[in-house]
Amino acid sequence: MNDSDPLRKHLVELLDGGQAHLDFEAAVAGLPVAARGARPAGLPHTPWRLLEHMRIAQWDILHFSIDPQHVSPGFPAGYWPDGDAPPDPAAWDRSVAAFRADLRAMKELVTDPKTDLFAPIPHGQGQTILREALLVADHNAYHLGQLVTVRRLLGAWDHD
Repeated sequence: MNDSDPLRKHLVELLDGGQAHLDFEAAVAGLPVAARGARPAGLPHTPWRLLEHMRIAQWDILHFSIDPQHVSPGFPAGYWPDGDAPPDPAAWDRSVAAFRADLRAMKELVTDPKTDLFAPIPHGQGQTILREALLVADHNAYHLGQLVTVRRLLGAWDHD
């Protein structure tokens, strides 16, 4: 990407977060292992469920954008993990790593000068890469805010 393409630059900034909303790294940093599967009273989600939901949705949007053979999970159940807690000690780290990798891939897609941000995705129903990148950023921002709320209610958030 060269600096003469402000739209691509702005999309990357939006995907990275940290401007008008929290970024992913800050939202997941320092979360105690014991809190990852904890559910605050009155709320439907745990940190694990939110992380996995964001990972699955972002993965789906990315792969829809680039793979005509991609099949999305069933909605809504396919976009949420089965349990409240990571199924094994390494699952949280795997999910975080996968989220980062797919976010990086989405940013690479939007910064590639060969990507026409405005062209309809051939296997879609009018969607464009621009629309899908905005969808990723919007969805992530929404659920990162939920993750911080859950962390606050669990006493696992010491940031302002």
